Amino acid sequence: MTKKEKAAFVIQTLNRLYPEVPIPLDHQDPYTLLIAVLLSAQSTDVRVNQTTPKLFKRANSPAEMVRLKVDEIREIIRPVGLSPTKAKAIHALSQILLDRYQGQVPPDLEALETLPGVGHKTASVVVSQAFGIPAFPVDTHIHRLMYRWGLSTGKNVVQTEKDAKRLFPEASWNKLHLQIIWYGREYCPARGWNLERDEITRTIGRKSVLREVAAKKKARS
Repeated sequence: MTKKEKAAFVIQTLNRLYPEVPIPLDHQDPYTLLIAVLLSAQSTDVRVNQTTPKLFKRANSPAEMVRLKVDEIREIIRPVGLSPTKAKAIHALSQILLDRYQGQVPPDLEALETLPGVGHKTASVVVSQAFGIPAFPVDTHIHRLMYRWGLSTGKNVVQTEKDAKRLFPEASWNKLHLQIIWYGREYCPARGWNLERDEITRTIGRKSVLREVAAKKKARS
């Protein structure tokens, strides 16, 4: 298969498995999504979804958030990890949204990337999931699968994003990146990976990955 044929197979398979795909992080609007995505760095969506209701009950807008002290925010978000850094970023970006954007989250990738604690991936998630602007945020699942499927070199997430955008139609990006995340969690995890359940990798995976899996299976038998 060529890479274009592989990409078409990925889209076809994921549309069959996930015709509708939910956004993993619970939120009510662009602001609460921005905060949830920021909190998800080096944490899990489950832990974030357990924590954000407590935070948003106290403050679910920039105006309410800046009325909290950084220490108050830190105490609430402690379960997600890196709470001192994340609390400072949440408080600071909320003030910037009030000062520069009338309390609204800007639907602009470059503007979002200037906010404290907001990197390229976080900004990409927000513009795609909150505003429907085509983007292809790459997380660890997507980075791992794009390599296993032979669609990217696996050198870094920057290259993986470029490869994904080159191979997949722009109209598919916003839905597809979520589909790949769900597929990675369900069928192609980093640990406990069962190739027999992983239809896509079994069909289009790079030969080196398939040989490695076969060798491990043989060693266990």
